[in-house]
Amino acid sequence: MSHTRALTDRSIAKNVLQTEAAAIVALIDRLDERFDRAVRLLYECRGRVVVTGMGKSGIICRKIAATLTSTGTAAFFLHPAEAIHGDLGAIQSNDVVLALSYTGETEEILRLLEAIRRIGARLVAITGSPNSTLAHAADVALDCQVHEEACPLNLVPTASTTAALAMGDALAMTLLVEKGFRQEDFANLHPGGAIGKRLRRVEQLMHGAGATPIVETGTAMRDVIYEMSSKGLGMTCVVEHSRLVGIITDGDLRRHMSDTASILERRAQDIMTTQPVTISRTMLAAQALLIMEQRRITSLVVVNDRHEVEGVVHLHDLWRTGLF
Repeated sequence: MSHTRALTDRSIAKNVLQTEAAAIVALIDRLDERFDRAVRLLYECRGRVVVTGMGKSGIICRKIAATLTSTGTAAFFLHPAEAIHGDLGAIQSNDVVLALSYTGETEEILRLLEAIRRIGARLVAITGSPNSTLAHAADVALDCQVHEEACPLNLVPTASTTAALAMGDALAMTLLVEKGFRQEDFANLHPGGAIGKRLRRVEQLMHGAGATPIVETGTAMRDVIYEMSSKGLGMTCVVEHSRLVGIITDGDLRRHMSDTASILERRAQDIMTTQPVTISRTMLAAQALLIMEQRRITSLVVVNDRHEVEGVVHLHDLWRTGLF
């Protein structure tokens, strides 16, 4: 490839990015009460959000439906052509249909309108033609008109699909905040992949009660050491009346062995460190790792509201998640 050709290709690419960026920026000034009404319809939806569109718009619809679903709003994609050939039963009266059509005159979409009204579902349109049939039929129509496509021929849907996708993201993220969707909720919906690793909870990684070393305050040190060795976590919880009152670690043993030669004559309560750092089972693993790094410790005791031991999470457990 010649240098001149490379520069020309780069110029085309820059123009595509600039055109699509401009299409998104232009949407900002169009956010008005119509957007608020669309959010309210979606927020108050007692069924599911049915996202529908043909061709390239259909591909954008699939992404919007996936984003809504992953952020707490039940949604699915319905192919409009298949809908008019038997799949209309997927739309229920308590649903909201989110329809994408840049022209607002897509035949397959328009053929759904009468059925949507008959069923009783609400309709939100994302279109580039505010005066189209779809826009007039919708409860709310969001204007996603673009000045030009990024295609050099001004034909291939590029800037228009980018704008529609961005508007879908704007709706989804606004709904996320309106619904009070939390990081913990996101973790529940993303158990796999890189996101799942970052959002795993302590309860998924901790050693449960049966595998957690626990001794009473009056336990002899010989038995304390046996409990620590048999469970292999380099520590043990110390409880009194079933409540956590302290912790003994390998470090505590080493320190007290240097202080006195009669450590085996002592009891757990004589050696333990009181007020150990504790966490709840619902804490994110990443947060637990941060606490370990800040405190320079290798394990955390998991307790319930009554301060009873539920388990222990060790640094090695977090290593296995790939958080490092």
